[in-house]
Amino acid sequence: MPASGAVTRNTLRQQIADALRDEVLAGRMRPGEEFTVKQIAEQYGVSATPVREALVDLCAQGLLDSDQHRGFRVRVFSVEDYKGIVEARALVVDGIFRRAADFGSPDAHGPALVSVRRRGEEAARAARGGDLNILVGYDLRFWRELCALAGNSYISDFLHRLRMQSWVFAVPYLRGHGDLSAWLWTGHGDVVAALGRGDFEAARVLIAAYNDESLMWAERLPR
Repeated sequence: MPASGAVTRNTLRQQIADALRDEVLAGRMRPGEEFTVKQIAEQYGVSATPVREALVDLCAQGLLDSDQHRGFRVRVFSVEDYKGIVEARALVVDGIFRRAADFGSPDAHGPALVSVRRRGEEAARAARGGDLNILVGYDLRFWRELCALAGNSYISDFLHRLRMQSWVFAVPYLRGHGDLSAWLWTGHGDVVAALGRGDFEAARVLIAAYNDESLMWAERLPR
């Protein structure tokens, strides 16, 4: 049984990692922003050890970069990076849908799809309202739960990481668009509906169109 001190430190580590991840995904900590372990420890009023561990965790997720002499910074993704991320997530999702199709009847996914549908409805509602802060969280949960259809936690974790990296790139640009409702994807419910009726090909077509739109949007961004 671990000592209570270790449990407390691990809890702090997770809480700090979650808080900083939210700051990065919301764009409040911008790409390229630099900080040190000491600064974060003072900000949260904790010791350096759980902060350092939390920052290392976020580096492993591809959200931060570390420098031995300068500390840490929010990772900067280029347009080419983003295009590569979109291609990678497209391949992963396509594989998930193919795997789900192999399971046979959509009834097998019924309980899981109910929860996914709720997440998708909330994400689409936030997107239609242009509420980026709410959208990011629900969108990540939507894809996390959708990945459960693959029955493989490694696939789920990998796609979750790609989705987070996508948002780290996109959020700063999206915040400069004004009316976000014209830019944000609202097709979550359509994908779930297609899966619910066992039409995995239709779901794949919807996601392919979404990814094409993401790439076209990125191509128009300043380099």
